[in-house]
Amino acid sequence: MGALDNTFGAFLIGVVVSATLYGVTCVQTWYYFSRYPSDAWYIKLLVAAVLLSDTVHQALITHTVYTYLVTDFGIAADLGILVWSLIVEVLFNGFTALMVQSFLAMRVYRLSQKSILATGSVMALVIGEFVLVVVYVTKAMYFETFAQLTTLKALSMSVNAVAAAGDVLIAILLCWLLQNSRTGFRRSDTMINKLIMFSINTGLLTSICAVASLISITAAPNTFIYIAFFFCLGRLYCNSLLATLNARKGLRGESRDDNMSLSLQGVQKTNVSAVGTSSKRMPNNISIKIDTTQEYVRDEYNSSVTDMKSPVDV
Repeated sequence: MGALDNTFGAFLIGVVVSATLYGVTCVQTWYYFSRYPSDAWYIKLLVAAVLLSDTVHQALITHTVYTYLVTDFGIAADLGILVWSLIVEVLFNGFTALMVQSFLAMRVYRLSQKSILATGSVMALVIGEFVLVVVYVTKAMYFETFAQLTTLKALSMSVNAVAAAGDVLIAILLCWLLQNSRTGFRRSDTMINKLIMFSINTGLLTSICAVASLISITAAPNTFIYIAFFFCLGRLYCNSLLATLNARKGLRGESRDDNMSLSLQGVQKTNVSAVGTSSKRMPNNISIKIDTTQEYVRDEYNSSVTDMKSPVDV
């Protein structure tokens, strides 16, 4: 085992950062339940379940660091022995990732008009990641020392690689599907641009954290740097979910002046033809209900004043 700075020092830093993110999780959860009391019961249940899993995970890693740095303080031989909570916490990180990524997979399902290929690709990675986590925990429970745990290095790397791949795939699919949902109207397309950026940002931190953990265990396998990143992964998943849910009123507020309302249930667009108006219901995940008749008139007026382009070309 290497120096304490890059082993239990990194371990402690991971717990501290994770605890800070847990505080953000609690604030976001309070904000969600106070601002969205009319949400569907299953969304509230999802938030409660993710918070519970996150809380148990934080308790487990706190128990682990307390055991090594307080209970076993001054007993060098005990620092090489595995504490049970260090293994079990991996399972709860997996639970959190499973729930959040499944929620995002449902967004892909609705936005892709129930595409089995797109949704199946995401769920294959999501379920694959959780299966790897269960296999890792099952095998690790029989180990007693960190030296034995190194035999599962390949499995640990696979968990982080599949997690990063799942996050990247979800972000790519959401961006692509939102791009195909453009109406051709300037104001609605501006809102879609914001949603695309939001989709990228919600998956960016979890992807970076998973990749950082993967790089750390590859480049410095005899340190606990990768564990520090892994501790924070579940917390970032939880905050990504809550940020997605809590951003809805803010986006609605931005779109209000543009005659646009937004929710996370499905996309409904009203298309304007040359002779009148017609409606088309699109069962997608992120809902943008657009008053395109008024937007058409506004864009047509603005275009005629500037460069005489049609509103669809703006």
